[in-house]
Amino acid sequence: MSWGAQRRLRSIYHFRDHPHEVQQQVLRELLHTARATEWGRRYGFADALRGQEFAERVPVSAYEELVPDLERVMRGEADVLWPGQVQWFAKSSGTTNARSKYIPVTREALHECHYRAGRDMVALSTFHYPEAQLLGGKTLSLGGTHTPNPLRPDDALSRAGDVSAVIMQNLPAWAEHIRTPPLELALLDEWEEKIERIARHVQHQDVRALAGVPTWMIVLLRRVTELAGANTITEVWPNLRLFLHGAVAFGPYRELFRQLIPNPQMHYLEVYNASEGYIALQDEPDSEDLLLLLNHGIYYEFLPADQWDASEPQAVPLEAVELGKSYALVISTNAGLWRYKIGDTVRFTSLKPYRIRISGRTKHFLNAFGEEVVIENAEAAIAAACRATATTVRDFTAAPIYFAGASDGSRGGHQWLIEFTQPPHDTAHFAAVLDHTLRQLNSDYDAKRHRDMALAPPTLTVAAPGLFERWLARRGKLGGQHKVPRLSNSRDLLDDILSTV
Repeated sequence: MSWGAQRRLRSIYHFRDHPHEVQQQVLRELLHTARATEWGRRYGFADALRGQEFAERVPVSAYEELVPDLERVMRGEADVLWPGQVQWFAKSSGTTNARSKYIPVTREALHECHYRAGRDMVALSTFHYPEAQLLGGKTLSLGGTHTPNPLRPDDALSRAGDVSAVIMQNLPAWAEHIRTPPLELALLDEWEEKIERIARHVQHQDVRALAGVPTWMIVLLRRVTELAGANTITEVWPNLRLFLHGAVAFGPYRELFRQLIPNPQMHYLEVYNASEGYIALQDEPDSEDLLLLLNHGIYYEFLPADQWDASEPQAVPLEAVELGKSYALVISTNAGLWRYKIGDTVRFTSLKPYRIRISGRTKHFLNAFGEEVVIENAEAAIAAACRATATTVRDFTAAPIYFAGASDGSRGGHQWLIEFTQPPHDTAHFAAVLDHTLRQLNSDYDAKRHRDMALAPPTLTVAAPGLFERWLARRGKLGGQHKVPRLSNSRDLLDDILSTV
């Protein structure tokens, strides 16, 4: 299996060295495959469009604009966006809108995107850490669950759920052989029961790698340690060497994992696997940048910041992106999403090869006073404050505080609601480091904070233990890929969490 995985390295090197040619080939294949679909006929996919022609004919679309056609696909209509009938759908909140999104997951998307990227991650892991012999043991993966398609509830073959559950349910034999726990436990829908049963099942296995969201992996590792009567997870799994993490930034959790897994041979690699496709992965252990995956059935375009809210947004192709700027992702995929605004924003850190960092979401940022704080800023500042106060954060969110009509004039501020694993001895120092780091990272925030004239110092509210978990449970989003939005430009979300008993 290790030998087979290493063969993927040649493909990775190829798209790294020939990015533009590979992307044009991906576009040609997508358009050729979908030429006879309703969208293919509507926009003339059979005309062998090149990138500029494709951009001129097909509009950029948000999820809300695709809902009518996506609902037809969910009801079983074939050949609408992609050839054939789609049976699987990834369910995601993904925006500040409480309504769930349903993203089609075709057979091509599973095999040519998600599983191909999975093989890439195995190839890179075994290449970088051959001494760990990762494939000699089990990879423990945490995911969500799936339920009947809500628009086709009587069709036993059509299902919807977290993308992690869709992937696990359809795993090829080679991948199922090395993972744990078994599907009957991995896909349980009751999260508390799932953690308990998985912990009891895996504590006696030879776990060598972990894969999942840091937030929920922490809960599982603690329970396994308790059941084993151990001080750390290293005593339970002495061969554990790798954690493949995603969904949230790892910085605020890094110190906590070092405490849970105090093994200097433990390694961490990040993956960027969204409901819409497997976008990028960390290909170099010494860099936190993510390699953009260019031959995995996704054609990329990028919206500059001044186009995010434009009525007719103008995207740029891969060859036109610039270093350091934040772009909103626009993707066309082998699941039938055409020039789709995924909602995530990325910043390029390298153009040879193309590497990115996730900078936030187009709808998740703080800009109530012109400060333009994005998620990347927030998570870096939280991580710095954790290091300075020797603490760790379980979860957090932030929202504006408005002072309209107050005695201190027009100053506003930010309220940070933070759940600590162990609150710092000096919360004022934590808030000060948070503020100082944000000022260093973000010139707009720094300008508003100058002499406290336009923006007051941040207000820190310590959340009661389990508050965010109870809020997610109340919304029916406990576990899986669900996570608390980090930033919001209104107080609705934060106030709703604070109202949770």
